[in-house]
Amino acid sequence: QVQLVESGGGLVQAGGSLRLSCAVSGRTFSTYAMGWFRQAPGKERESVAAITWSGGNTYYADSVKGRFTISRDNAARNTVYLQMNSLKPEDTAVYYCAAGVNTIVQVTTTPKYWGQGTQVTVSS
Repeated sequence: QVQLVESGGGLVQAGGSLRLSCAVSGRTFSTYAMGWFRQAPGKERESVAAITWSGGNTYYADSVKGRFTISRDNAARNTVYLQMNSLKPEDTAVYYCAAGVNTIVQVTTTPKYWGQGTQVTVSS
């Protein structure tokens, strides 16, 4: 079983930055691709960024390219990060961490495990 716990959300002004973290328990962290999703009120959940287990392949939604960076630490910390810069009010959402089969397509469409989510609010 894999458990994911997000942290780092909060309230920030437009133009500011936040770094989300997702701590992953389970011995097979390094074999999973990891992704970040978000869901704004009244909208469907969308894939924001993803990274394969080696870090060699990454994906970003067009809306966040150049502003968000996904990274992972496969060593002792078993953590995946989402650095969010130049935040906009439209980035306001609950952000979820997810783990899945080690391909970008799989983790962005059918992840196997989900975190509980962390709220990000960007004020104008």
